[in-house]
Amino acid sequence: MKRKNLVFIIAFMIGVAFALNAPLALAKDMTKKDLVKEAKSNITEIAPAEAKAQFDKGGAVFLDCRGPGEYKAGHIPGAMNIPRGLLEFKIAKKIPDKNTRILMYCKTGGRASLSCCSIDRMGYKNVVSIDGGWKAWEKAKYPVEK
Repeated sequence: MKRKNLVFIIAFMIGVAFALNAPLALAKDMTKKDLVKEAKSNITEIAPAEAKAQFDKGGAVFLDCRGPGEYKAGHIPGAMNIPRGLLEFKIAKKIPDKNTRILMYCKTGGRASLSCCSIDRMGYKNVVSIDGGWKAWEKAKYPVEK
């Protein structure tokens, strides 16, 4: 009886180990494009025109997740800058209310998509990415600040 229990426990532990490692095994060969595509399938993207309408209306936080140099070169007026690499560490202090409407952007949308996924997992409920990012905003000739 004891031997059967031991075999069962060992088999169960091996099964759990494989189950926990399976997502890691699948993810190890993903490219940055794969990661961004996966992120985009789990977030909401809005068109630059919709972002502009929310900009005009006010009340939303525009969050630029590009690096400081990119931000200084030009950004959406009033946008907050928290670089992608620091976002998870600084977001709670900068935006403590997890129900705040956040419009995330980067240069073209990749970093913003990954950022939206991260803070969504941290409990932020009202986060969207601007499709096409800064380049799309600029191309539409919407207001910029330097």
